[in-house]
Amino acid sequence: MDYKRSIIITGGAGFIGSHVVRLFANKYPDYKIICLDALTYAGNLANLKDVEEKPNYRFVKMDICDFDAVYALMQQEQVDGIIHLAAESHVDRSIKDPFTFARTNVLGTLSLLQAARLYWESLPEKYEGKRFYHISTDEVYGALEMTCPEGVEPPFTTKASSGKRHLAYGERFFTEDMKYQPHSPYSAAKASSDHFVRAFHDTYGLPVVVTNCSNNYGPYQFPEKLIPLFINNIRHRKPLPVYGKGENVRDWLYVEDHARAIDLIFHEGQDGDTYNIGGFNEWKNIDLIRVLIATVDRLLGRPEGADDDLITFVTDRAGHDLRYAIDSTKLQKELGWEPSLQFEEGIEKTVRWYLDHQDWLDNVTSGDYQKYYETMYAGR
Repeated sequence: MDYKRSIIITGGAGFIGSHVVRLFANKYPDYKIICLDALTYAGNLANLKDVEEKPNYRFVKMDICDFDAVYALMQQEQVDGIIHLAAESHVDRSIKDPFTFARTNVLGTLSLLQAARLYWESLPEKYEGKRFYHISTDEVYGALEMTCPEGVEPPFTTKASSGKRHLAYGERFFTEDMKYQPHSPYSAAKASSDHFVRAFHDTYGLPVVVTNCSNNYGPYQFPEKLIPLFINNIRHRKPLPVYGKGENVRDWLYVEDHARAIDLIFHEGQDGDTYNIGGFNEWKNIDLIRVLIATVDRLLGRPEGADDDLITFVTDRAGHDLRYAIDSTKLQKELGWEPSLQFEEGIEKTVRWYLDHQDWLDNVTSGDYQKYYETMYAGR
């Protein structure tokens, strides 16, 4: 079949990537969707079982730092679009091993950029109809203060400049023109990769878009992250380790809403531009954890408050940013996107999914998923 487009989605077997692959493979049967993933600890092909037999889907096990392999794949598949999600993303891991984060997030991105540039420049039409979409994080902006209007107790209901209702712990939000101030090796590596993407646009004219997104949650998230980790711990009545006093604030976005935004920006975003994607939904960690406990206990038929004593406060993480909050006004005004789910609805769906997919969760936490796919793709 002659496909209308041929798109590589890097990190496609990961949490957010698998949702993007699923959306594109189902929505665009006339697109060739190439899921590229190195299948490190967070990559799991079980996340994509429902699309693996689709004729427009192909999986390729590959390290994005392998420039020669990436360039050859682009030529072979005549790739005209890259959606780049592959990244090391866990802050705690970056503190222990910053070199891995620099390699994957910076050098891996540079490898993709150079491969895209050289291949597209070799074509008669060059950059026409091409797009390099780089997914980044709100953490590159650093931290926001928690300042409320005089006489108002947090959290309070405010409005971003778009007029969108926003449950907030401060009056300032991250906007696309804010100065970068990364505070962890993870955010520093992502900031560096963002700069390389923009530099390739300014230097070579590479058609790029960059998005910076707030915290995602939902099905298929690797259970080292807060929400799936704590759902699993509550289920097994294990301790819930909370950094400091749990006062840190994060803006949460349901992953399928992020995937919709990526679809929209990939097709309609302005070349060379940046868009912030957020949930308009801020929660203190400790309050989020209490909601998780109440939801899991209710769905498991446990008495209210049965697992409140699982909360255990631990020493705060080094360089732990106090508050993140995204203003998605630009994306809403220019492209018409906004979150589709209220947070309570999204949390309910998420908890139900993990409780209904205990086999998936057990397989991931045991590491068995990795052994299976290592055998399946050995030597390929």
